[in-house]
Amino acid sequence: MCTVCGCGQGETRIEDLDLDQTPDPGDHEQLYHDPHSHTHGQDSGQEHTHSHAHGHDHDHTHDHGQGDHHHHYGLGPAHAHAPGLGQGRMVQIEQDILAKNDRFAAANRAWFRARGILALNLVSSPGSGKTTLLTRSIQDLKGRYPLAVIEGDQQTSHDADRIRATGIPALQINTGKGCHLDAHMVGHAIESLGLPEKGLLFIENVGNLVCPAAFDLGEAHKVAILSVTEGEDKPLKYPDMFHAADLMILNKIDLLPYLDFDMAKCLDYARRVNPDIEVLQVSARSGDGLDTWYHWLQARMAY
Repeated sequence: MCTVCGCGQGETRIEDLDLDQTPDPGDHEQLYHDPHSHTHGQDSGQEHTHSHAHGHDHDHTHDHGQGDHHHHYGLGPAHAHAPGLGQGRMVQIEQDILAKNDRFAAANRAWFRARGILALNLVSSPGSGKTTLLTRSIQDLKGRYPLAVIEGDQQTSHDADRIRATGIPALQINTGKGCHLDAHMVGHAIESLGLPEKGLLFIENVGNLVCPAAFDLGEAHKVAILSVTEGEDKPLKYPDMFHAADLMILNKIDLLPYLDFDMAKCLDYARRVNPDIEVLQVSARSGDGLDTWYHWLQARMAY
């Protein structure tokens, strides 16, 4: 079990990629000179399996004892529990996991910058309309920029298939029991995609507002997508994600007449968590507000 998020170990599958060689992100030559130059022995048309464990194994018993257990819900940091591990060890493992991920993320970020690629990490709950927004955006933008997509889901290639139907290259990562993408997975995926320079890469993360907040993928910006059907208090319930995001897209605004959704409260809650967050209001289905989203992208493509 991952002590950062509690997700289990399981097979991570990346389309058309054999991940037999796993470089150590601490290797200076590998990380900072050409972190994605290693080969993987690709077999055309084959889907390969690679286990992305989080660098630790747990097979312990856990005894809570007979003492009182106090849980302060909503007050301060949440304390994870793993069988047989004390809090100090848990914190150390979490720091090690995130530090290793951050080294991979730094390599990805340098790779993107060297090629003028704007990489965005799209995060949301399941059902926010993230994939619908993405496919609509691709259809409207594919004549303006080179585009590519990395899709993250626990299982199936349904979303990547939807993207490929638009004529844009997409690669599916299935995380198995994992509930988020990490920078190592993304590093291997961008090797396989063959991204053009000065392009726009959308990374659609696994639907989850908790764990992806902690894992930098090397993106330029996190974009949090919130459907108005989810309620206005999501930024307060999941503050880490909205604090980490540079942009919040409020989607499905065409449904506002049918909902009891307080827009002013939602914006207030988001800015309590992150005073600098930008907010756009759109409907991927009707097209309302999408011009503001495309303008936001255009401004950042010019960096």
